[in-house]
Amino acid sequence: MDIPVDLVQYVLVFIIVFCGTLLQSSIGFGLGPLAVPLLVLINPDFIPGPLLLSALVLTSMMARRDHNSIHAQGVIWAIPGRLAGSVLGAAVLLVIPRESLSLLFGSMVVLAILISISGLHPRIAPWTILTAAVFSGLMGTTSAIGGAPMGLIYQDQNGPKIRGTLSLIFVFGTIISLASLWIIGRFTISGFKLSLVLLPGILAGFWVSRKTAAFLDRGLIRPAILLVSGLAGIIVIIKSIYQT
Repeated sequence: MDIPVDLVQYVLVFIIVFCGTLLQSSIGFGLGPLAVPLLVLINPDFIPGPLLLSALVLTSMMARRDHNSIHAQGVIWAIPGRLAGSVLGAAVLLVIPRESLSLLFGSMVVLAILISISGLHPRIAPWTILTAAVFSGLMGTTSAIGGAPMGLIYQDQNGPKIRGTLSLIFVFGTIISLASLWIIGRFTISGFKLSLVLLPGILAGFWVSRKTAAFLDRGLIRPAILLVSGLAGIIVIIKSIYQT
């Protein structure tokens, strides 16, 4: 099978995806913020289809692992929000430059972090979940980093509930995104081959995360979410500034 990466690139890809998977498997999200900027430097074709398909494998395993702690109401309200956000994101990309949207959403994430640190936490309710899911779909479509809004909503919950709930939401959201990419011809057999390059890092990171997830569950899950969310917002802002 013809894979367009050499041995050195393959090792780098494995390390990047392993670290991103370890992060997401431990706190509920984080693969995108860490992997997207680095994978683009190796081969832009890794984004978005191959990484999304690999993330679908990861989130499916995570949802199964923490299925007993899934917040069913959150999933019910988040799915239509993700769908609406994805469709809206695809539409606005036709009229607004991607760089402008990335700067806007990155700034919004950083603002949300500052609000959370100030002591104001959004409560888990249908309207907050739906709103966060819409922004998650929007950000995922426009910047490939859409986990932060949902992570902020569930930041005060226990680790298994965060990981299980977000993973199941991301399963549905990723399927929607992959279907959209396939329909418009942006995910083909070559993308599937590239996703196989990412899979070893996904499987290894998920296996190791059994230890790191248990460690973070000792009161460290919220700080980790705030840190990763903040980094995601900053990464998006830097990328948008660099591209302009």
